[in-house]
Amino acid sequence: MKFIKKLLYGILGLLSMISLFIILCAFQPQLADEVSGFLYRNLGNKGAGHEDGSQGILPDMAEDNGEGGNGEKENGAEGSREEENEREENGDLESSPVPDYVPPERSEIAMPKEVAGKSGYLPVQENTEEIDDEEAEELRKYYTYGETGEDLDFDTEYYPYYGMLSEKEQALYRQIYANAMALNGIFNPIEPVSQRELRNIFIAVFNDHPDLFWLDSAYQGKFSRNGGCAEISLQFNYLVDDLEGAKNEFQSAADEILAGARGLESDYEKEVYVHNALLDRIEYDLQAPLNQSAYSAMVNGRTVCAGYARSFQYLMTQMGVPCYYCTGYAGENHAWNIIRLDGEFYNVDATWDDTTPNTYDYFNKTDNEFAPNHRREELSVYLPSCGGTKYSNLETARAEEVDDRRGLEEAGFSEDDVLYNMEDYYEDCYRQILEQNGSAQFENIVDSEELWLRCYRAYEDDSYSAGYMDKVLEELQAAGCEVDIEAESLRDGRVLLQHSIRFF
Repeated sequence: MKFIKKLLYGILGLLSMISLFIILCAFQPQLADEVSGFLYRNLGNKGAGHEDGSQGILPDMAEDNGEGGNGEKENGAEGSREEENEREENGDLESSPVPDYVPPERSEIAMPKEVAGKSGYLPVQENTEEIDDEEAEELRKYYTYGETGEDLDFDTEYYPYYGMLSEKEQALYRQIYANAMALNGIFNPIEPVSQRELRNIFIAVFNDHPDLFWLDSAYQGKFSRNGGCAEISLQFNYLVDDLEGAKNEFQSAADEILAGARGLESDYEKEVYVHNALLDRIEYDLQAPLNQSAYSAMVNGRTVCAGYARSFQYLMTQMGVPCYYCTGYAGENHAWNIIRLDGEFYNVDATWDDTTPNTYDYFNKTDNEFAPNHRREELSVYLPSCGGTKYSNLETARAEEVDDRRGLEEAGFSEDDVLYNMEDYYEDCYRQILEQNGSAQFENIVDSEELWLRCYRAYEDDSYSAGYMDKVLEELQAAGCEVDIEAESLRDGRVLLQHSIRFF
């Protein structure tokens, strides 16, 4: 009996101490934070991982309060927001496995002059809003999950970003994809999700699916003060006004290219065909509408790096060749592709190959070859590292073997002699004729086949007269002239024009 009394007094004393502690915490919140921090460090970290027990490539991130997956840096001090941003930028997120790819420093990246300004990728834009718990509860009652996508599955061989997520995050990925397909713009998340988790999940969906060309690269999330997400909002572009028509246009454009590629024997030959077909079809245009989508490239024919990369990704995937959308930094925000051929991975930057003439300078390159001017960031650091050699630099070698045209120096000219527009061409013709004081034979170099065609049309429609010949006739006091021009295409895309002019 005495023992029971002691036990009851002990329990009563313990309850009194707990009550006193609760009262103290109410007046001293920092005390509760210190205790919870102590418990979290000593107990919580032992089971680091996802709530559902799985461990994806990405960490189970904390709420957007400046903490990482375990809440502390290794030295026990809380990391700064700047350090956290750098970790996210590099893909070096706490609690996640180290990726095979090692990004170069941003300061080491330089965009080559010949492709200066050819970028235009816009990173995913997030708009998060904090709401009170009552509003959050109302939103959960007002909206539904929409489409859950529970019957969907995505092969990580073709959808690698899906494979970077935990099981819980994959459920949200499927839900976002399904609602985007159904044009459900607002819905409740099917699983609890933090702000950073939601960003990674949306990036994963967007990067894996160029077929969702009506989905903008932006979203909104509403979070209660305790960190719970109450609402997800997707943004769609104007193509949803006639989505079936847009889908038909998109697939028709894709089929035009696929029809020529599918009959080729190897995946490599298909890749070369698609690469060249896109470069022939697309014009780089920073002001192009919908330029973060494959639609802008395939249908409109005007886009930026994101459109090149997403259309290349879509076409190669349609033929069963794993091809991924890769984003990062190349002097500016930039997007390109990673492709798998015979088990090896390569970088491909179709945007930077779209020059005059088209090149293979950024086609099937290793990470080391891309390191001076390309740096992966965000989730793209978790894509496979690229070290393939079997299909590297083949087209450049073939072009050099087959192309027996003369180069600029072989024709007796230098870069300083190249003419880049009609005004320069007219001025050069005028100068050379007057230097010869009459009937003339001379040569000049124009920058491209396109400029040569403009010169040719000028002689056909007689607009060259106003350009320079009227002044020549006046200077020479000649009644007229006969002009004969021969053009020679040079190896570097320039054109040598040989003029023979007789005045009378």
